[in-house]
Amino acid sequence: RMQLAESGGGSVQPGGSLKLACAASEWFGGRFCMTWFRQAPGKEHEKVAALEALSSPFYADSVKGRFVISKDNGGMNLFLQMNDLKPEDTAMYYCAAQEYLGSCPRKFEHFTSRGQGTQVTVSS
Repeated sequence: RMQLAESGGGSVQPGGSLKLACAASEWFGGRFCMTWFRQAPGKEHEKVAALEALSSPFYADSVKGRFVISKDNGGMNLFLQMNDLKPEDTAMYYCAAQEYLGSCPRKFEHFTSRGQGTQVTVSS
């Protein structure tokens, strides 16, 4: 099972930027569902952005135009560039991976590989 490790979280003021990274233990290329989720206190996991096999990137409406998901050429690192951060973006951010077998899971709990998370706090 692929191991995932997130990094890059921190505390920023509204309007600031952060870039999260997710290091994978194996190459994922275009045959995996690579997804960023977040969970705010008292709320369920929310799908934020995803690279699903060779499909166009997915973004939640709440982050469109502000967040960008990408991967490196080596296919072992997933990134989430977060710009114009807002207090409502405050959450624990998780990376999740699942081999693509025709579709990608919708829920965080259904992914076979999940990271431990990195905290993002946006406040003035």
